[in-house]
Amino acid sequence: MTQIAAPVRDIVSWEELDRLVGSLADQLAGRPFDVLLAITRGGMVPAGMLAYRLKLRDILVAAVEYYDETGQPAPRPRFFQFPADTLLRGKRVLIVDEVWDSGTTIHAVTERVRQAGGAPVTAVLHYKPERSNVPDRPDVHAVETDHWVVYPFKAGQ
Repeated sequence: MTQIAAPVRDIVSWEELDRLVGSLADQLAGRPFDVLLAITRGGMVPAGMLAYRLKLRDILVAAVEYYDETGQPAPRPRFFQFPADTLLRGKRVLIVDEVWDSGTTIHAVTERVRQAGGAPVTAVLHYKPERSNVPDRPDVHAVETDHWVVYPFKAGQ
């Protein structure tokens, strides 16, 4: 009987997370943003850390679900909460998530920001180009990988 190998896992420590966020901050330094938009849940911790480094105080949240608790994707991202168009219109919006896997979630958020009249820039810690299902790629990312990434803020996973 053939066994299927478990996916390679990258375990990210708090120190490594700080280094990854620092890499994003370095790449974004000098670019002006009016607002930071954190994608829940995974993007909240890196977004907060990045906001400190970039000295951004205007932070909004997009509560979006694409993968369920077992890791299975839905037919499309489901928005639970999204900022009003007036908060995005005419703004330079930094969209932050932890990982660009299929890219479906961050792509949907980016399109909603554009529809609201905002100018989006995307930033993720980990980019998985081989798994991406959307025509875009992140504007900024810290690492390219094809591994399963485990972050320190995802307790119990």
